This record gives sequence, structure tokens and C-alpha cells, in this order.
Amino acid sequence: MIFKPTFLKEGIFAEYPRPQFKRNSYLNLNGKWQYAITKTAQKPEKFDGEILVPYSPECEKSGVMRQLKADEFLHYLTRFTLPENFNKGRVFLNVGACDQITTVYLNGEKVGENQGGYLPFSLELSAALKEGENELYFLVVDDAASEIYGRGKQSYARGGIWYTATSGIWQTVWIESTPLNFIKNCKLTPNYALKTLKIEVDCNVEVTVKIYDNYPVQSANVLAEGVTQNGTVTIDVSNCQAWTTENPQLYPLTLDCGDEVIESYFGLRTFSAVQTKIGKVFATNGVPQFHNGLLDQGYWKEGLYTPPSNKAMYDEIKAVKDLGYNMLRKHIKTEPMLWYYYCDILGVLVWQDFINGGGAYSKFRINLRPFIDLHINDKNYKGMKRSNPLSRKWFITEGERLQNALYNCVSLCLYSPFNEAWGQFDAVETTKYFKERDPSRLYDHASGWQDKGGGDLNSRHIYFRKARVKNDNKRVLALTEFGGYSYALKDHVFSPKAFGYKTFKSAEKLNEAYIKLYKTEIFPAIKNNGLSATVYTQLTDVEDEINGVFTFDRVLKLNGENLKAINAELYEVFNGAVKQ
Repeated sequence: MIFKPTFLKEGIFAEYPRPQFKRNSYLNLNGKWQYAITKTAQKPEKFDGEILVPYSPECEKSGVMRQLKADEFLHYLTRFTLPENFNKGRVFLNVGACDQITTVYLNGEKVGENQGGYLPFSLELSAALKEGENELYFLVVDDAASEIYGRGKQSYARGGIWYTATSGIWQTVWIESTPLNFIKNCKLTPNYALKTLKIEVDCNVEVTVKIYDNYPVQSANVLAEGVTQNGTVTIDVSNCQAWTTENPQLYPLTLDCGDEVIESYFGLRTFSAVQTKIGKVFATNGVPQFHNGLLDQGYWKEGLYTPPSNKAMYDEIKAVKDLGYNMLRKHIKTEPMLWYYYCDILGVLVWQDFINGGGAYSKFRINLRPFIDLHINDKNYKGMKRSNPLSRKWFITEGERLQNALYNCVSLCLYSPFNEAWGQFDAVETTKYFKERDPSRLYDHASGWQDKGGGDLNSRHIYFRKARVKNDNKRVLALTEFGGYSYALKDHVFSPKAFGYKTFKSAEKLNEAYIKLYKTEIFPAIKNNGLSATVYTQLTDVEDEINGVFTFDRVLKLNGENLKAINAELYEVFNGAVKQ
């Protein structure tokens, strides 16, 4: 079935935030909290004012507009009362993301800590709960220049391709309750060729799995079912249609351990690379497919890391699909789980970058050497700004958590551990490790310039010159960043400063150049060199960087009909080339 999202009219990000693993217990804590920024870790007697959670204090939507510094402490305070009969035995706090190190207290008692600013975490509140009103307090520290933790594009000195550093809570906060025996997690692994779904469940009792033909499951027919043995069951799903970008069929499923029922969903699909007449190319369910996408950095004008609403996220992904693109490369950022769900239901492939980190990058090494094809040894930890072993260890830990969090996302087809040598180290070995953990995805081991011959992609970034690419006949040839054509649409720019790779003075000239780029460089590269993917830079303007298809406030700069036509022609060129 084709899923359709429901958007609630009241509440801040009020929709249930984790459709891949949905409980029927849900208390949303988004809204106005008390906040303070101080020089000490001591809980302040008086707070500075109110902040709108889940917006970071640096953004306009938060109501604060203040940059948290590395030597400062960010304090949050809110109070809640559990609804009657809410507590089923155990109570958990869930946080979509909070940057960077978060310590949580309930009624003055420490309940846990989380490190890293990009991934969800859960802490049990049960022991510290009391009847009636409860006080929830967060203590947050964030060093956006830390060599240990992933930081993405954040910078205390924003400009060019580096953006305003954000801190604190930037995704939904909610509470849920479970019985004493409950399902902690599940992994769903579809196999299109075998028409099976493998379910691995973290639960200390048997779990009954049922797959349905429609939603809601209470009024749907059961298509298939099975019971776990030692936490695992493989179910025949030959009655299910395949998931594709053209027909993104999804199926609801439930996990029932007797004491609770979890709802989820899956899509029957397999991602791979296959050999064709033009070389190795991407394939979905064994069928060659061109990945035609945009670089998506996930920044918003008023909310920075956080969108105006869940509907705004959905509308943007739908606009991308309506324009004829079939993929988004999520660049150096993670998103709320609903973002991936929207890609699943709309049929938009996801390339997911890991979060870059390490020490301060050398401008010569990052900005100049790649353009003159001077490659570097990524085992030189000092030169790659990874000399601190804790920094390398944390990158692996964060990568593992990323894979765990996103494993059940149907549309996620590729991971990029490293981008443009930003903190790159041991790329071949590191990618091999992550691929062994999750072999169901493809891997771009070093997106851009520092190719070490590993992974599934021969991955190139090309700016400032014509997009000439060469196929190594071993891996998928992919132009993973290119274009970057810039145009400042009047009254829709972030600041008077402007950054881009090639600037145009009018929308007409921008459109002409975009069409020429595809017709004279991309189409020939498909036919003559076996190019199998393109990632145009970029989806939207971000602060001073004005090379988006859309402006920072989401106004389309390019002609929509032209984009649809050129994208349709691209698929025709590719399909013709692989079938010739």
C-alpha cells in the first residue's frame, strides 16, 4: 500500500516521531521550557527565560538567538505530570537529538548521559519518578570545534560552506511507557530475490510478527505471520509487491510480545550494483537505476537544523520528487526519523553521510590539494587531523549508532563514511567494517577527492571545470557533487555575502546554464563513460551559500518545467545506454 502521512494541527512537532518503531504510549514534551546559559555547571537558581523546544538557542525560532560557546553551559528545565494510567511499569525519556554532551536529571536525580549531537537516545526515568508533577532538567555542553565529536558543517566563524554552530535540543523530546517485559528494538531485513523478510527482535520472550495489507492494522487483513525463535524469524512475503521509487509500496507490521504491541512497516527491496554494457551501475531489485539527486544539507532559515514543522519536511521531499529527482544525499547531518519515513513513502532514495569530525582542517589540504589532484595518505593521522585515538574511536561509535538507528529505513540505499578528507582515516578498512555490519547498503568510502580504491563507488566531486569522469570498470561511477551554480534571488537571501562555484545574474541565465550542463556534460558521460549517479549541489541555499535549486526560504529559483523535462530525458538516456 502507499502510505499517507497525517499532520496534526496543534502542538510543536506533535506527530509521533518514530514510525519505524511505534508504541501506543506517547507524551510529547515539545514546547516552551526554561533555559539559562551560564559559566558554571551548577543548576541556576534563576533561569534566563523561555526557549521553544526543539529549536536550538542560536536560531530565530527558539526565541533566544544566542550562540552557546565552548566554555559555557546550557541549562533546560521543564515540568510534566504523567496522564492517568500512563505508567505501565517502566517509563522512558526519548530525545531525537541534543548537541553535544547531555546530562539528564529527574527530580534532582541523575538518570543518564548522552554523548554526541546527531543521534537519538533513550533514558529510563522509572526509579526517579514521583506522583504528580515531575521536574526534568538537562545540562548541556557543546564544543563545535571539538576534535572528538562529529560536528558536521557547524562553525563558530560561519561563512562559505561552513554554517552557524547549533547546540542543545534540536529534535523532538517525548516520554513513553512500557510493561516490564517489552520489545527493546528490532531489525528488518528484506530480500527481494528470495521474497523474504528477516526480523530480529531484542526481547526476552517470543514475539509474534504479523504483516498486513493495509493501515490501520486493526481493520486490515494479515498477509503473513511468524513467531521468533531465539529472537529471529524469517517470513515469506511473496504476496507483497516490491518497493521502488516509482511505486513505493510499504506494508504495516506488528510485533507482539504479549505485554505490548509495536507497530512498524517494511518495503520489499534490495539495493545492489550490477554489470551492464556501460559498466557497473546502481540497481534496485536487480533492475539498473540511475540515481539522480540533490545535495541536501537540512538547514532552515528560521530553525537552522530544525524545520518549521514535520509537514515542511514532507512538502520539501515531495517537491523534490515532483521535479523528477529520485534521490537526496543527506550531507553531513542526520534528520528526525520522520524525514526518512517521508522518503520511504514518497519513493525518494537516501544517501546518508556519516558526521565528519577531527581537528581543524588545513585550508591547503582541504581547499587546494584536491583541485590539483594531490592525494594524501589517510593513514597519516596527524596530517588528516585524527591523531587523537579517542577521535577515531568516537567516529566508529557514532557510525555504529547511525547504522543502528537507520537500519529499518526502506529508502536508505547508501552510506558515505567520509567526505572530501574531512577527518578521513583508514577509509578502506573503516568502510569494510561498516559494510560487514550492514551489507544491505552500498558504500561511498571517500566521497569526493581522496579515493583509496575501496567501497562500491568511484566517487568524484567536480567544480570549476567540465564534468569529465573516467570509469575504473570496478565500481559504480558517480558524480557525487557538481554544479553549485549560484544566483541571488532578490529578497530571498540570508545576507549580503554570497558564495558559490559559478555565479549568474539572472534566473534565465541560471536555467540556460543548468540545462546546458546536463545536455553537454552529464548525458555524454552516461553514454560514453557509464556514469550511474549525479548529486547536484544543491537542494537549497544555506546562509551565505546561494547555489540552491531553492532559496533558503524554499522558493524555487529554477524553472520547474525545465527541471522535470531534463530529469525525464536523463532517465531515457541512461535506460537507453544500459539496454543498447
